[in-house]
Amino acid sequence: MTSTVPAPVARTADGHALQAVLLDMDGTLVDTEGFWWEIEVGVFGELGHRLDESWRDVVVGGPMTRSAGFLIESTGADIGLAELTVLLNERFEARIADRVPLMPGAERLLSELARHNVPTALVSASHRRVIDQVLLTLGRDRFTMTVAGDEVTRTKPHPDPYLLAAHTLGAHPSRCAVIEDTATGVAAAEAAGCRVVAIPSVGRIAPAPGRTIVGSLEDVDLPFLRSLITPLN
Repeated sequence: MTSTVPAPVARTADGHALQAVLLDMDGTLVDTEGFWWEIEVGVFGELGHRLDESWRDVVVGGPMTRSAGFLIESTGADIGLAELTVLLNERFEARIADRVPLMPGAERLLSELARHNVPTALVSASHRRVIDQVLLTLGRDRFTMTVAGDEVTRTKPHPDPYLLAAHTLGAHPSRCAVIEDTATGVAAAEAAGCRVVAIPSVGRIAPAPGRTIVGSLEDVDLPFLRSLITPLN
């Protein structure tokens, strides 16, 4: 994994303290959290098991190994972790082959960030193959870089993906605004020292000092994100 030593704090070329915007994918930019749950319910149904709706909050937002492992342990299904992981990813890729629905406000926000040349990273716990397929809809050129869950030793809720993104962009984590939709993702971003905007998609995200909670990406624009970062003297 690339070194995660923070870059020196500095103003951007236009004088603002915000150095980069780091965005989650599923449930934040694309309306796919429900797809994952539908696929998990379907796969375990084929294995003869019914998933409890309350488990949805447990598996959302985390790495595939954690989610799949939890469901195997909870149901006692006769399937290995590696086999289930491949199966779920293949079903998801097929599900989004034709269309990936964007979350309200996603297209506008990404266009605004690109128009103002804000360094932007897509930081997801999903695997690279899945991210690359979603990028066909989101637009690869809208992101300075991307981080996939299978490209880091520890993914969310650990801070590693966000530290890697900030370092690669030459930004200090405290000067990065992160947009997340799950408690798992929020925990990762805050552990990295980033300022977080939470837009809950499935489970509840509790208020906390330094954490901003909004109802939709439609409530987020560049001036709003810049306002979250303490101005430099």
